[in-house]
Amino acid sequence: MALAHPEPGGALRGRTGPETGTGPLRGTLATTACMETLQVGYLHAVAAAAGCSLSQPFPDNGIDWHVSHGSPEHVIDDEVTVKVQLKATYQTPPNPPGPTFAFTLDNEHLVKLARTPAAVPKILVVMLVPREREEWLSAGHDRLDLRHCCYWTNLAGHPVTGRRRTTVRIPTARIFDDRALCEIMTRVGSGGTP
Repeated sequence: MALAHPEPGGALRGRTGPETGTGPLRGTLATTACMETLQVGYLHAVAAAAGCSLSQPFPDNGIDWHVSHGSPEHVIDDEVTVKVQLKATYQTPPNPPGPTFAFTLDNEHLVKLARTPAAVPKILVVMLVPREREEWLSAGHDRLDLRHCCYWTNLAGHPVTGRRRTTVRIPTARIFDDRALCEIMTRVGSGGTP
């Protein structure tokens, strides 16, 4: 019995979608729901490369994920945890100019992320994604490219300034990758802040 090999580009190569006339036929799930799934995939990849475990609180009480890092070198415990709130936007272009970019949070979320002191530190991770889903990722034999980028910040102590929403500044130097996550966990494991 001969096994068929998939065509480069997938089995549906050449098939067009009804809305755009080009590309594969994509599902009708809302873009915001797809953005949420994409950023969860990014978080999973970063956690895997950093040697961290993930757990999702159930029910979700305003924090999306708990990320834990075990090491005998931690001072306060052999395993430390950071709570992560994920957000995504296509309204900010990739590689934002300047040292920060603006992101608006509901005050209820900000209050939860800004509370001090906190028994478990919290960070906000914001993913900038292309507006069009067909630009979100590409795969090859040697890599999977996921676009664009996640940035992280610690909002502990940040004041609420808006009536219902507050704009916070996200540092562009704080790219959220496996090295950044390991550094965050090392600081937390030493009794410091993310």
